[in-house]
Amino acid sequence: MNFMGDMQDTIFALSSGAGVAAVAVVRLSGPHAGAALRQLTKRALPDPRKLALRRLQDPADGALIDEALVAWLPAPSTFTGEDMVELHVHGSRAVLQHLLDVLGGMQGLRAAQRGEFTRRALLAGRMSLPQVEALADLLAAETRAQQQLALTGLSGAGTQQAEAWRKALVDILARLEAAIDFIDEEDVAEQALTGVPEAISALVVEMTTALEKGRGAERLREGVRVVIAGPPNAGKSSLLNWLAGREVAIVSDIPGTTRDVLEVKLDLDGIPVLVSDTAGLRAASDDAIERLGMERAQALLQDADIILLMHAPDVPPPSISVFTDSSALVLKVFNKADLSPSIPSRNEFDAIISIRDESGLDSLLERLRREVKQRFGQGETALFVQARQQQALRAARDALAMVPQDEQTFLAQPAELLAEHVRTATRHLEELIGRVDVENLLDEIFSTFCIGK
Repeated sequence: MNFMGDMQDTIFALSSGAGVAAVAVVRLSGPHAGAALRQLTKRALPDPRKLALRRLQDPADGALIDEALVAWLPAPSTFTGEDMVELHVHGSRAVLQHLLDVLGGMQGLRAAQRGEFTRRALLAGRMSLPQVEALADLLAAETRAQQQLALTGLSGAGTQQAEAWRKALVDILARLEAAIDFIDEEDVAEQALTGVPEAISALVVEMTTALEKGRGAERLREGVRVVIAGPPNAGKSSLLNWLAGREVAIVSDIPGTTRDVLEVKLDLDGIPVLVSDTAGLRAASDDAIERLGMERAQALLQDADIILLMHAPDVPPPSISVFTDSSALVLKVFNKADLSPSIPSRNEFDAIISIRDESGLDSLLERLRREVKQRFGQGETALFVQARQQQALRAARDALAMVPQDEQTFLAQPAELLAEHVRTATRHLEELIGRVDVENLLDEIFSTFCIGK
């Protein structure tokens, strides 16, 4: 993305959803926002932060655009930190097109690019980089867990925690610098370093805990991966269709019907779940396409969080260990119970079902819901969930872990070397917050935003 112009441009965009609606909101941000509102209404600006009813007219010929509610939002207490205007108009395509055409013809105004309002908020210090990333997650959220996870990040709690760690490291660095300055005065140097190993050890523990929470929360962002696996004709595609509530996969008695990975999205108590149906797993196949399907199934199994391993009385028993060494939770599901001459032991299987007569399916779904909630439902409070954030935090933690946490070993190390480890950790925390080395990331981040955000 190439942002033309500069911060002296006043940008505008439709900020509500596209399409016909009762009300649409158009936002303006920049130094000419107030003048644009005066031109549109031919009146003085309304009281700040209060909606006012105004007639919007084309400054060129006086043609009526719409009767609208308008808001004047003077800087600096705005989303972007700049003067802003909101125009609440009727949401017809004709009204919006007329209004946007008029705004585009005004001196000093131009249409916003993707994420440009948020980018200005970042540059003005109204948001931190982790908050910007959390806002992108909130806009993309499809389930309640994803919403809560994004709102945790948007609150700024992650930035506050990283700032607190950084402040502690700056204090430790000051002590190390004092020890370096007074290296010839042993008592002074030792006093300056009192408690430093313990403080660093505590920071390493806190960062490690945050990393572990973030790894769990990553599945809340992307979806918990549940893979249905087993031999051909065990009922994998039928189970996928039942979970989806529609016919997603072709069901046939012919072995090897499923050649590719089929996937449906579920919302289990607000947690996003991606359920995948895979090609039937068997020792060998003469069909090149079926073999390719099995290879894709194996790759998916390797990345699975939960595997539903299907068994059936009329097909060979599956052996999942032949195809993957995944550490995923494996739930053994016995299907076609209606065809079995005897009910298998419940100690041997986690679920006994018959997709044909739908027996046991509700219990299987409840078990799946319980496992997903138990394993991933606590991730909503994680503060650092983006891959970039995890990478920066891990680098900071690893740099600190290089510092000996035993006092005797610590004091035996050159203070200059210890200080370098602390500086490195501090620099990585600054990358996490967005203080340094982030300009090259911004275009990629904002490319996921809508125009009006």
